[in-house]
Amino acid sequence: MQISGYLKLSVAVALATITLKTAAWWLTGSVGLLSDAMESLVNLAGASFALMMVTWAAAPPDAGHPYGHHKAEYFASGLEGGMILVAALAIVWVAVQRLLTPQPLEQLTWGLGLSVAASVLNGMLAWAMLRKAREARSIALEGDARHLFTDVWTSAGVVVGLAAAGLTGWHWLDPVIAIAVALNIVREGFSLIRRSADGLMDHALEPEVQLQIEQVLDGFRHPTIRFDHIATRRAGQRRYVDLHMHMPAGWTLGRAAALRMSVEQALMSAVPGLRATIQLLPSDVEARSGDVDDLI
Repeated sequence: MQISGYLKLSVAVALATITLKTAAWWLTGSVGLLSDAMESLVNLAGASFALMMVTWAAAPPDAGHPYGHHKAEYFASGLEGGMILVAALAIVWVAVQRLLTPQPLEQLTWGLGLSVAASVLNGMLAWAMLRKAREARSIALEGDARHLFTDVWTSAGVVVGLAAAGLTGWHWLDPVIAIAVALNIVREGFSLIRRSADGLMDHALEPEVQLQIEQVLDGFRHPTIRFDHIATRRAGQRRYVDLHMHMPAGWTLGRAAALRMSVEQALMSAVPGLRATIQLLPSDVEARSGDVDDLI
C-alpha cells in the first residue's frame, strides 16, 4: 500500500474511533473519555492534512520549485504537533472545571468497552503505519503513526484510571487522569514540532547513512583521488549529498566525468533515495571560503 493509502485508512479509522469514544463519553459523562475523544478529532484533522501534504510532496518539480516539493511533509508533522498542543489545553480546561465540581460516573462497563475497541483499531493501524514510514522515510506518515500510538497509550491510561475510580468511588480521579493525558500529549506535540523544524532547516542525514556514504567513497579514494567538503541534508523522503572530488589536473574531461558518474551511481545504489552532486577539482586546487562553499 502507498503512503497516501495508509493516510486515507487513517482518516477512516479516525472517524470510527471518534464515534466510539464520543459514545463512551456520552454514556459515562467522563471527562477522561471526553479528552480521549478530543484527541481523536485531532487525529482526523492531522491525517487529513498529512494526506494533502503527501500528495503535494509527490508532485514533480516545476519552474517555481525546481528541486521538487518534498519538504511539504514537514508542514503536516508541524501542524499535527500544534493541534496536539491545542487539544491538550482544551482537555486541561475541561478537566479543571470537573475537578472543582466532581460528578459521579455512569455505565462504565459500556463506556470502557467502547474505548478499548477504539484503541485496538488505532494500535493496529499505528503499527502498520510506522513500519511503512520507516521503509519510505516519510515524516508525515511517521508523525501520524506516533500520534496514533499516543492515542493508544492515552486510552489505556483513561481506561485504567476510570476502572480505579469506579472501584474506589473517588470521582476526582477522572479529571486528574484527563490532566495527565493532556501532559502526555503535550510531550508528543513538542516532539513532532521539533522534528518538523529540523527538517525545514536542512538537517544532516542520519549518522549511519553518513557512514554508508564514507564507506562508498573509501572504495574510490586513491593517492591521486580525494574527497572533501562533504555536506548532507534531508528534504522529506529525499536525501542529498554534495561534495568535491579532487583528481589529477592532467586528466581529460571525459575520464574525470566517467569517474564522477561511477561515484554518483555507487552512492545512489548504496543509499536509497539519495541524490549526489559532485564538483570536480584538480588535486592542487582548494575551494575558497565564501566561494564554492556557499553554494553547497
